Amino acid sequence: MFLNSFNFMLPKSFSINWLILLFSLLLSSVGCLFLYSAAGGAYDPWSKTQMLRYLVGVCVFIYVSSVNIRLWISLSYFIYFISLLLLVLVYLFGDVGMGAQRWLDLGFMRIQPSELVKFSLILLIARYYYTEKEYTPAMKFISICLVVFFIFLPACLIYTQPDLGGAIILVLLGITLLFVIGLSIWFFVISGLLIVFASPIVWNYLLHDYQKSRILTFLDPSKDPLGTGYHIIQSKIALGSGGLWGRGFMKGSQSQLNFLPEMQTDFIFTLIAEEFGMMGSVILLLVYLLLIVYSFIIGWISKNAFGSYLAMGISIILFYSVFINVSMVMGLLPVVGVPLPLISYGGSSMLTTMFGLGLVSCVYVHRNDDIEKYKPGLLGW
Repeated sequence: MFLNSFNFMLPKSFSINWLILLFSLLLSSVGCLFLYSAAGGAYDPWSKTQMLRYLVGVCVFIYVSSVNIRLWISLSYFIYFISLLLLVLVYLFGDVGMGAQRWLDLGFMRIQPSELVKFSLILLIARYYYTEKEYTPAMKFISICLVVFFIFLPACLIYTQPDLGGAIILVLLGITLLFVIGLSIWFFVISGLLIVFASPIVWNYLLHDYQKSRILTFLDPSKDPLGTGYHIIQSKIALGSGGLWGRGFMKGSQSQLNFLPEMQTDFIFTLIAEEFGMMGSVILLLVYLLLIVYSFIIGWISKNAFGSYLAMGISIILFYSVFINVSMVMGLLPVVGVPLPLISYGGSSMLTTMFGLGLVSCVYVHRNDDIEKYKPGLLGW
């Protein structure tokens, strides 16, 4: 079985979904274009680096898409535990930047393991329910508790970095995927009630002061216009000044005069809205919507449960990432530091997103394969 698993790692042919690759090319091109604008008309320091990262991401996409889907079934648990190990290493040895300890320096590159965990959690849940047997009610309850533990363990590690946005997305991803898989509605009712009752405890004992400040600022940004409210106030000004058609490429006042903070990462959507206006923003969101819906449909038509759960899970994480980022810069949600997939500057986000899209492409390639009888062991060996 070990040799068979190794053979799965060798692409038999480079079969990929070209439409998904086209979507990624469109979005990353938009990202590189506006990173060029954010740098005042220079390829350095962001646009050129992001182009190179995308090219590496294309190689990742092609490989992930081309290997047999049984490889990802076999390695799902292994990838999850490796991502957990990386989170622990970040906690022990991670680099600190902007008050957060989220990056791990490997010497030749810095990675943000919280980005990998999102996709490894999808792999784990897809594998778990693909191989799940018929259980008694008691065993089913234990099974659900185990999956919830697998969701909250990395979420807690990410929260301690601290990265509230990453932890929230991970929990939302896990719960939504369980809903799609078909868990009883009572699980979600009870979970919702627990969240309501736990909210005072979370507010008083778990949230950091700056996180409370962000939430209060979200409710009333004018309370601290030069401090915690500065980001969202400048973001709203830029969004409004863009109007219907925008001020034009590299003609945004907020961005070019450096009033707009973090415009190369979390607030890049604001830069796009100021320069290309509401119409440009809507077109961009439509591209995201098409990619998300298309990925979900691939999962829907897949004839094997693992592929179905995998593609649907990746469409869910893309939806939450886009929704939270856009809502955040519009002032509809607190600022929690969530990048815009394929557009925001960042190597870990780019490469893991291309890895996830490669998995969706792999599901599409193997959508008609009957793999239900393939029941691997813990590591597929």
